[in-house]
Amino acid sequence: MDAWLVTRYSDVRAVLADRTMSSRGASSVHVNPNADLDEEVSPGSIIQLDGAAHARLRKKVIAEFTVRRVEAMREYVQELVESHLDAMLARPGHADLVRDFALPIPSLVICELLGVPYADRARFQHQSTTLVSTDATREEGQRAYDELSTYLAGLFDDKRRNPRDDLFSRLISRGGDDPLSTEELVVLGLSLLVAGHETTANMIALSTLVLLEHPSQRDVVLAQPERAVEELLRYLSVVQFGVLRYATADIQVGSRSVKAGEWLVAALNSANRDEDLFPGADKLDFHRESPRTHVAFGFGAHQCLGQQLARVELQEALTRLFRRVPDLRLAAPRESLAFKHNTLVYGVRELPVAWG
Repeated sequence: MDAWLVTRYSDVRAVLADRTMSSRGASSVHVNPNADLDEEVSPGSIIQLDGAAHARLRKKVIAEFTVRRVEAMREYVQELVESHLDAMLARPGHADLVRDFALPIPSLVICELLGVPYADRARFQHQSTTLVSTDATREEGQRAYDELSTYLAGLFDDKRRNPRDDLFSRLISRGGDDPLSTEELVVLGLSLLVAGHETTANMIALSTLVLLEHPSQRDVVLAQPERAVEELLRYLSVVQFGVLRYATADIQVGSRSVKAGEWLVAALNSANRDEDLFPGADKLDFHRESPRTHVAFGFGAHQCLGQQLARVELQEALTRLFRRVPDLRLAAPRESLAFKHNTLVYGVRELPVAWG
């Protein structure tokens, strides 16, 4: 496809904040050769809807992701991290940090929040992997989407009969005069479930790898986890292909004139390495000023709903990991690691580690 590639930090923020920029093309669909850019947006697609339709959905879930609500989950996250570390350390000195630590923790957290049985994780993790793959065929992607949609529709039916203390149940009970349809609930639920564990799991594993390569900086992580996590988010920028926008009006982006009907790709990772805002941007620097100005979670109306939850999970996972296992080390040559170059969210497929 033809699109403007927006790379400077100021231009990326301007594009993402501009209400004339439509998100109807989904976030990174431009890297999928089988994508239909003119496909009708599904009701409930909080990622693709614009204006009042998007605001309506966001309003229904934003209360679940406030700083106060997320902080109330911190103790639960701490207990999860500690229990997984206990299990990992009970083994004879080695583990795959992705399988044993980085993936299960955010999966458990999002299941607890949404009200999805964790016993079903193998099912939705397999489908999530297909949905974020750039190599999956259109048929494979549609099959994964249909299977996960069918699963969620059944789950919502159960929650209508047996409501519990979870986000999905509250979405149903709060319907009032403006209830969400089953289709809206399913599509919204699918977005929350997939995004809720894919990004954070990859950030935990990649952040661990970075800290294994920068051992002198681990003390900052332990002493100032909030600052350290913001710099890791900027430095890693795991949404690796940026986000797609469609111009509904003629606009000026930097020195360029963009016409209505043209596409733009806002490159989040490039913006987060813009030397004008982040001097020495290719260097990991936990003492950097204003680390939270990054756009790792996007910007504007579609900024990531779950960003506060991701921060808590990263803070607790990294500090407790390196406090409990100060001698953690890679158990395989760095050049042997396989990275996720063919998924929408960058990461490492396995992370063999050892200790003791």
